[in-house]
Amino acid sequence: MNTFVQIDTPFIEKNTVFTELVQKLQESFSNKKVIVPMRHHHDFPNPTTNTESTLLLMPAWNSGKDAGVKIVTVSPENSQFNLPSINGTYIYFDAINGTLKAILDAKSLTVKRTAAASALASSFLSREDSNSLLMIGTGALSTNLIKAHASVRPIKNVFIWGRNYKKAQAICEELSNESFAITAIKTIEEKISEVAIISSATLTKTPLILGSYLKPGQHVDLVGSFKKDAREADNETILKGTVFLDTYQGGLTESGDIVAPLKEGVLKEADIKADLFELCSNTKKGRLNAKEITVFKSVGHALEDLTAANYYYHKFIETT
Repeated sequence: MNTFVQIDTPFIEKNTVFTELVQKLQESFSNKKVIVPMRHHHDFPNPTTNTESTLLLMPAWNSGKDAGVKIVTVSPENSQFNLPSINGTYIYFDAINGTLKAILDAKSLTVKRTAAASALASSFLSREDSNSLLMIGTGALSTNLIKAHASVRPIKNVFIWGRNYKKAQAICEELSNESFAITAIKTIEEKISEVAIISSATLTKTPLILGSYLKPGQHVDLVGSFKKDAREADNETILKGTVFLDTYQGGLTESGDIVAPLKEGVLKEADIKADLFELCSNTKKGRLNAKEITVFKSVGHALEDLTAANYYYHKFIETT
């Protein structure tokens, strides 16, 4: 009888080393072994909250090794039930015989791999001397993005902004023992022009990053806005920056930060410089000089999930 393991949030939280996970992602993106079909994205009505919920199915497999699928629901109004807006499960299989190897908490897995993917992109796109970070957003991703960015760059000062100032202060408290100083701020404008890296992970539909504030040499990391009607950065940000994607497959079709500028003629597909496959395999270059403004748009990719599931599964087997 096949026995599978359950890998929960506390295990994932305790056993994540971002430098390791970033390295694993770099290895996966540098070859074409993992097969990833386009993710299923289904919106369905939610009459109780008067907003649509979303069901996402994200499969991937590495033939002869492993396979998996992430099943996620996104319910933007879940705060009224005192529940997170994103819930889900990752099912991890043996690709040779099809047996179930593990069930992992999808939310923890997703925030870790998403943060690691942004850090991986930053290792190609931000200046090597980047020592300051502005984090926009106070959700589950924020602490992970901060730690992941700090694992690849010498971050000394972090500033965090959220719609709820108290949440931003709570995150400062949570990260008070890290190697960097962290400060909650009341407006984005007071720090956006001063920092080396700007990372944003929100569900906003109105841009929070305005290109008029950007300065030469900055790196912009856009992690939220996974739907076409959502924007974290305005058109001027896209015009001022050199644009990179995690993957063309999702990036060109799913996020308003790319889809809207393409539709409006502000951005052409040919203007998009590279994706993580091209950066990690050294077929295209990242940042070219110290004055360039780089913009990375992450929408998430099932390769990242499968890589993270493999990472946590092996850690679990080794430590239990």
